[in-house]
Amino acid sequence: MDTSDATTATGSNGEKRISVLLPLPLAGAYDYRADGDFAVQTGDFVAVPLGSREVVGVVWGDATGDVDDAKIKPVAARLDAPPLPDALRKFIDWVAAYSLSPPGAVLRMTMNVRGALESPKPVRSFVAADVPPDLRLTPARKRVLDILTGGPPRTMPDLAREAGVGASVIKGLVTAGAITARNLPPGPTFITPDPDHPGVQLSAEQLDAAAALRRQVDTETFAVTLLDGVTGSGKTEVYFEAIAAALRLGRQALVLLPEIALTPQWFDRFARRFGTEPVVWHSDLSQSRRRLAWRAVATGEARVVVGARSALFLPFDELGLLIVDEEHESAYKQADGVSYHARDMAIVRAQLAGFPVVLASATPSLETRVNVSRGRYGRQELPERFGAATLPTIEAVDMRESGLRVDQFLAPVLRDALTETIGDGEQALLFLNRRGYAPLTLCRTCGHRFECPSCSAWLVEHRFRRQLQCHHCGYTAPVPDACPHCDTTGSLAVCGPGVERIAEEVQAVVPSARIGVMTSDTMRGPDAAQEMVRAIEARELNLLIGTQMVAKGHHFPYLTLVGIVDADLGLSGGDLRASERTYQVLHQVAGRAGRAERPGRVIVQTHQPDHPVMQAMINGDREAFMQLEENNRAAGGWPPFGRLAAIIISSRDGAAADGIAAALARHAPAAPDVQVLGPAPAPLAMLRGQHRRRLLLKTALDRPLQPLLREWLRHVAVPARARVRVDIDPYNFL
Repeated sequence: MDTSDATTATGSNGEKRISVLLPLPLAGAYDYRADGDFAVQTGDFVAVPLGSREVVGVVWGDATGDVDDAKIKPVAARLDAPPLPDALRKFIDWVAAYSLSPPGAVLRMTMNVRGALESPKPVRSFVAADVPPDLRLTPARKRVLDILTGGPPRTMPDLAREAGVGASVIKGLVTAGAITARNLPPGPTFITPDPDHPGVQLSAEQLDAAAALRRQVDTETFAVTLLDGVTGSGKTEVYFEAIAAALRLGRQALVLLPEIALTPQWFDRFARRFGTEPVVWHSDLSQSRRRLAWRAVATGEARVVVGARSALFLPFDELGLLIVDEEHESAYKQADGVSYHARDMAIVRAQLAGFPVVLASATPSLETRVNVSRGRYGRQELPERFGAATLPTIEAVDMRESGLRVDQFLAPVLRDALTETIGDGEQALLFLNRRGYAPLTLCRTCGHRFECPSCSAWLVEHRFRRQLQCHHCGYTAPVPDACPHCDTTGSLAVCGPGVERIAEEVQAVVPSARIGVMTSDTMRGPDAAQEMVRAIEARELNLLIGTQMVAKGHHFPYLTLVGIVDADLGLSGGDLRASERTYQVLHQVAGRAGRAERPGRVIVQTHQPDHPVMQAMINGDREAFMQLEENNRAAGGWPPFGRLAAIIISSRDGAAADGIAAALARHAPAAPDVQVLGPAPAPLAMLRGQHRRRLLLKTALDRPLQPLLREWLRHVAVPARARVRVDIDPYNFL
């Protein structure tokens, strides 16, 4: 689609025909008529009729010209909002074509902020006026007048707070004519970060890496650089210098974090370096904060934004640097709705607009490593921890020889280490990537297992809440006193540990442990995460037990022991990235130990000590493990040495799902470098009441997937009661 500025076709009577993209999952843009007095340009937000309602869309390009003039409806209004930048419109079209999504569905990710397109309301402020000679000056009134005399206008809340008075005092002064209320344009919402604010003293290695990143920014051209540094090496402080360089050039910067709500320490570091916090973007923001942030990005007021993956679709007009922190994280993959990987799309956005992107990680993804080896990406290394900190020692415990009872999960060596560490006044961390108390509850009398009624999954017991919960759809039920199948009382037994069960065991072993549990169940938003971090930093807690979120860049100087309870947990299943992901999360968790002057120790409990992941952990040999992974993937033609696309069929009618899957199999593309696997039930064959079937398309690396998929799907009709979803480059095989 043409997205140049020559976007309008002139019709009769000076009217212009324009193409408007609506934020809806429609086939494409619709044509509308702009009357002669409408000065609309590409990127403008306009209100247009659609059926019986009015919707807001974006002027996208030339009218197609194949619709009869009599059927073309007029534009209702042009909105007073900054136009959508050309680079973002190109990006939306690119993502839509790549992911086989309607362009309007991608546009919706940019426009999904209520009220952001409305003009900001004037701010009612107060200024000093001539004080009437007969005004009775109470101490409260005098404080108000002293603040306003010779000072800038103040809003009611600010003036009341500064003067220490109630609103009635201010209103009385207005009535008396001593002060005047004015409607003023809103002032800046966010403070601009200062690139020259003094930061921490960098090491020689950090200075070299920072200088290389600054040079990339200064060229104002596209480039991708991997910032590859061990945990605790100070990668964040290095890429802060690239942000400072972008600010000095008058450009905006965007930092993507995989779990933004869980990294309060990152914001502290940013404030120390730049004198203020960045603009924040994530799903937990209130609608008013999202509206302010979106508008500040669009107007250019927001100079540095830190956000989750959806921040990629914010309307930056002066973006000059994009940073993807923890680039290996699977949280960057969005599988619902428009399917995309934020790391890969960040590179596309940078390439389309012509600016550099930095990928930061202590455990880079295999895809990124291969791109470095092929010369497509540059690389800056930080092989040592910052300052006096050293990497922790790592030891494995063979749980086959632990001699534990069936209700025990911590080996004697880990129990002793916990007792010693906490006794010495230091802190410890236990990692188990399993929420709740136990992953399975069953009846010892009849064998009944508690399953989710809507998913192919066991219900997980959460003993703290006395609930059984499905972690896929959110279904909950109280823990019963008797088996619902055989009515036997006292026969229910739990199998396996979750973090709550580990906390229970630790409390019995180390009664002096002050325990904090960090999971998505206990960390309900940024405030909860910030409070947990504060309690650990203040040493109110001496033991942290958590799931994968404990690996998210936390820095605790007194944390010297990390225990990995079940290191094998992520190795099961058919995910081609299972070993890589397991190594990455274990390495990141281990990296929480010994990040200051005190040496760190990591104890890895495993039933597979000879597995390449465990050997890499024990020997500290990341390169050997990743080379083995690379060889295995290359031999099978798996990504990044081949291409994959998943087709997922879902329906409440299992027979309908089977019928569509069979029809797709009959029309599957056939070529020497194309392979179709399936159809087969998905590992989660039932999810939220939907029967699910999967097919996997595998091709050579140089074979474009999208034309194959379009032609394939064209032959199969999908009834209204079913859905077919395409996932290019799938990361989750459930």
